[in-house]
Amino acid sequence: MKITKITTLVVNAKMRNWVVVQVFTDVPGLVGIGEATVEYQARAVVGAVEDLAPLIVGRDPRDIERNWQILYRHPFFKGGVTMMSALSGIDQALWDISAKDLNVPLWRLLGGLARDRIRMYDHLGGGSSDAVYNSDTVASFAEKMQQSIKDGFTAVKILAVPQTAPLGESAKLQHAHDLMASARSAAGPDVDIMIDFHGRTTAAMAIKYGEVLQPFNPLFLEEVVPPDQIEALKVARAGIKVPLAAGERWLHRSEFLPYLQAGLIDVAQPDVCHAGGVSEIRKISALCETFGVAMAPHNPLGPIATMVNIHLGLTTPNFLIQEVMRSDVPWRNEVFHGVPEIKNGYIYAPEKPGIGVEINEKEAQKHPFAGGQPVQWFHADGSVADW
Repeated sequence: MKITKITTLVVNAKMRNWVVVQVFTDVPGLVGIGEATVEYQARAVVGAVEDLAPLIVGRDPRDIERNWQILYRHPFFKGGVTMMSALSGIDQALWDISAKDLNVPLWRLLGGLARDRIRMYDHLGGGSSDAVYNSDTVASFAEKMQQSIKDGFTAVKILAVPQTAPLGESAKLQHAHDLMASARSAAGPDVDIMIDFHGRTTAAMAIKYGEVLQPFNPLFLEEVVPPDQIEALKVARAGIKVPLAAGERWLHRSEFLPYLQAGLIDVAQPDVCHAGGVSEIRKISALCETFGVAMAPHNPLGPIATMVNIHLGLTTPNFLIQEVMRSDVPWRNEVFHGVPEIKNGYIYAPEKPGIGVEINEKEAQKHPFAGGQPVQWFHADGSVADW
């Protein structure tokens, strides 16, 4: 079996454009799919896929590890979110091909079940960008939390920490308290609530927010400082009494290692679309298991990434919970088919061969690439803020 070509298809999903990678083979009808979505960098990722493709066209797609090493090592300049995302999408597609060739679901090829079902967590509003980023009122949090629970979820993530100056901001600390209080009141004591800091805060402010939020018993706090500030995370870790999660912007096991060695995280959140695909996520998971750290993969992306994470979670011993954006755009389930129904907050092991997702290219063409620019935040004095 040989790879004959590798192509991309871009589908607009409002805040982001889903980048679908398709790997074709010389076996009629045998095509693998993967996802390589990066917010605001779709055109760059498409170009990176085009740059990488000639390295493995003509090779056997089932030699996944060797193909991964070629894609990672032969360009000489390694890493970076654009190149790693392109590699991730191709890698997912190679695993899809291998599982389809054997007529088994991907989880079977990955070693079989470590559990029967995957616990999913929702975002307020089902993950629409307006609900997640532009609706931080007490009333809205309560209403959307109640809807998530009505839809069967037992865990929900909220973005309760606002744009924050390096120090001060008593009013914003109170706002975060009020949002969390509203969410907890609507959810009751038994629903797990996770809080995404989005890397917006300094260590000093992260500690203050941790003090405000701790009484409401959050499951974990996510990305409490920018992802490249290990010393800041050490300070935050020492002052926060809530479990910490991080990793969505780390791209390789070598980036996780120093944080694990320093005991700075309780939950790892690598993204299968950025951190090397199925092949590298498995290695990151094993590394984290060695340090007693649980896996909750980052996934605000499309149905392909969601299903790849389902297969990985089913086979990963230290898996904890899986993120999903189920209502980002109304055409999500028109363009993609095959994602199982979420039942009482869980997805059960799928039986379709491969990843199990099919793309309706005719519907996809109705939603072509749409340009946009990242959210731009500034502090009150005009200095640049992380969003």
